[in-house]
Formats: sequence, C-alpha cells, structure tokens
Amino acid sequence: MKKIISYPLSVVFCILFFCIICLFQPIQYICFNVFGYKAHKKSVDVLSFLEMSVLLVIVTTAKIEFKADLPKDKPLIFVSNHQSLYDIIGMTWFLRNYHPKFVSKIELGKGIPSISYNLNHGGSVLIDRKDPKQALPELKKLAEYIQKTNRSAVIYPEGTRSRNGVPGTFASSGLKMLCKYAPDAWVVPVTINNSWKVFRYRLFPFDIGNCLKFTIHPPIEIKGCDYKLLFEMTEKAIVGDIVISK
Repeated sequence: MKKIISYPLSVVFCILFFCIICLFQPIQYICFNVFGYKAHKKSVDVLSFLEMSVLLVIVTTAKIEFKADLPKDKPLIFVSNHQSLYDIIGMTWFLRNYHPKFVSKIELGKGIPSISYNLNHGGSVLIDRKDPKQALPELKKLAEYIQKTNRSAVIYPEGTRSRNGVPGTFASSGLKMLCKYAPDAWVVPVTINNSWKVFRYRLFPFDIGNCLKFTIHPPIEIKGCDYKLLFEMTEKAIVGDIVISK
C-alpha cells in the first residue's frame, strides 16, 4: 500500500525537483558570471533549501544534530558515509555556513542541471576514481583551497553510495591527501542515516515517510595526530552511529 501511494507523490516530487534545478541553472550562471562568488553561493543556498523542502511532498523530513561545536576560522574536512544524492544536497544546506566544497565523482559533473554547474563552478573537485593521476592533483588543489580560505571540504571515503545503508569499505588515500595539504584543518566525522531510503526503489517511485538524519561528530585536529589513528577514529565515529533498518 505504501508503495502504491508513493507513485502519485513521486510524480509531483519529480516535477517540482526538475523545475527547481532547471530554474536555478541560469540563476547560478548569472550570479557566478556577473556578481561573483558571494552571489553564486547565495543562489546555491536557496537552491539547496528548495531541494530539501520538496522532500515534504514525499512525506520526508531531514534534520541535523551537532554533537560538539566546530572550530571557527579553521579549515574543516567533513568525512561521511554515502547513501544517495541527497547526501550532497543535505550537506550543502545544513553546512552552508562552512562553505562546503565536495570531492565528487566526475560523472556528476555533467548532465544534471544546477547540480553539475555548482560542482564545476562552486569550488568542488571532480575526480576519476579509476585514474589516480587525475584525482591526486584535484585533491591537492581542494586541500590548498580550504587551507587558504578557511572553508570546508566534504569527502565520502566509501567512493560509491550504499544502496541499503550498510557502509562499504572506507578508502584512506583521499582523506590523507586532504590532510597533508591542509595541515591546519580539523577532520569532522559525519554520519548520514536514511538517505538511501528515498531511493529504495532505485529511480522510481521514491519511498515515502522517512526522516534523513545528519549527525556531526566531535572534530579531530590534524596537527599532532598520527594519520592512521585519525583515520581509525574517524571511521569508527561514522560507522558506529549508522542505523541499519529496513
């Protein structure tokens, strides 16, 4: 019955979501090319707010919980598990005050109105997971950027999203590169729960009646911390808070 009800709601959700991202494609272009970074950032904030709001159509909400205060005027590296496209949208909105820039797979850099434009022009980097020679310079560039600007990077060390909430293997090389070239940064573990449920049936329909939760764990200072220990602490914090449910 729940899946049957989801069909008409999913149609409305798709129409609204598509209209929003198509509308903000030219808005972002104008903001970025005419008014610069600040205007573009504001347009992305509004875009992500609307993308989060449209979840209400499928009776889904989202919330964030901070378990500790985050350092001010310091670069931050948010490290999270990965479940769906809404991980990026949710973190763009909830972490907007930290100017998040994403380490994203290169495939998302084209073909998606607004989202691809922001990834290409908003300071994020697009990496080819099959080509370390391409990925490493991009990670270095992002690390140097947040080190200079005291903004933040977001990385999903699983590499690919979980289809059922069960976390995959965490790769350490990407985070290590960010830590190396942003030595003043703090690593912030993030646990995302229930994002995968929106896409439980893959592309259509969308599941209804869920609550996406973003949990921000206490930050870990890179300076003075052995990287192996830092990575283990980060992974433990993320995975330890994941709730596996049907």
